[in-house]
Amino acid sequence: MRHPINYVARQIIMRYYRGMHKHCAKYITPPATSVTRQDREQRQGHRGAVFWLTGPSGAGKSTLAHAAEKVLFDKGMNVAVLDGDRARSGLCGDLGFSPVARQENLRRVAHLARIFVEQGIICLCSFISPAAADRGNAREIVGPADFSEIYVSCPFEVCERRDCKGFYKLARKGVIKNYTGVSSPYEAPEAPDLVLETDQIPEDVCTDLLARFIISRL
Repeated sequence: MRHPINYVARQIIMRYYRGMHKHCAKYITPPATSVTRQDREQRQGHRGAVFWLTGPSGAGKSTLAHAAEKVLFDKGMNVAVLDGDRARSGLCGDLGFSPVARQENLRRVAHLARIFVEQGIICLCSFISPAAADRGNAREIVGPADFSEIYVSCPFEVCERRDCKGFYKLARKGVIKNYTGVSSPYEAPEAPDLVLETDQIPEDVCTDLLARFIISRL
């Protein structure tokens, strides 16, 4: 398959800078802090942790993440949501949807989520993240003890009927390339920490299940 020149150039530049990052990172020492993670968690009354919501577009990941965020916030918890649209409108705005670009997108997000955790913040990450290897890499970056994988499960045909953003329609027309569930595969988690079947369970019940699960892990 032939790719446009600008696509190839973007991949070359991305690989170059990632190589430079690995080369330079060994010379960097994070500064010491006088306020530790433990200090922050003790004041807040809960620990920081990442809850990674994965599933097809249209499954309800961001809807549930924001709903659970409100529940936790109302309980006085320090919580934030990172989702694909927000990441790609800034931090990852230079990336496409090729496998390499998706991998870099999730690598950046995972490092940001780790910073949140180190500040004692509960971080809900809502990303399709179709490749199991990329989700595994995110777990390693954050740290397995601080990472929970939540599978927001919904059949692709149901997600496509919902098509809240119109992306499936554009993917079917070939306007959007490498779209998960249409022209790109999704690898479902083999052993997620929680499964929410949004085609079977009402939104408010899913929200309650998610919030209760998060609290149980804190």
